[in-house]
Amino acid sequence: MFKTMLIVGTGGFIGSCCRYLIGKLVHHIFSLPFPWGTFIVNIIGSFLIGVFFGMAEKMHLFSAQMSIFLITGFCGGFTTFSSFSNEMFLLIQNKQWGYFMAYFVLSIALGILSVWLGRSVVKPA
Repeated sequence: MFKTMLIVGTGGFIGSCCRYLIGKLVHHIFSLPFPWGTFIVNIIGSFLIGVFFGMAEKMHLFSAQMSIFLITGFCGGFTTFSSFSNEMFLLIQNKQWGYFMAYFVLSIALGILSVWLGRSVVKPA
């Protein structure tokens, strides 16, 4: 268990660092109000998690530890949106439309509501 946590943590560290660097680079290139850095990282992360899952499932190129490092660690540190996107894809693939709609609507709506609530409970000093 501890070894697995170290593998995930190392992947997460690398993914988080990459997210930070790409965000800074994109902000330097596009200094607009649209959050290009987050948007680009989320799309890249969604693509990468698809590639990594495909390589693990279809081609059996990764050990279980490498899958955990790349998918849970790196992609999780790079963006949790990639995990959300992959889970949404799996629900579509399995034709679980009710769960798909519930997960989609509740994740977006409750996510935004939770950010608002979290920001609301913090009072200025």
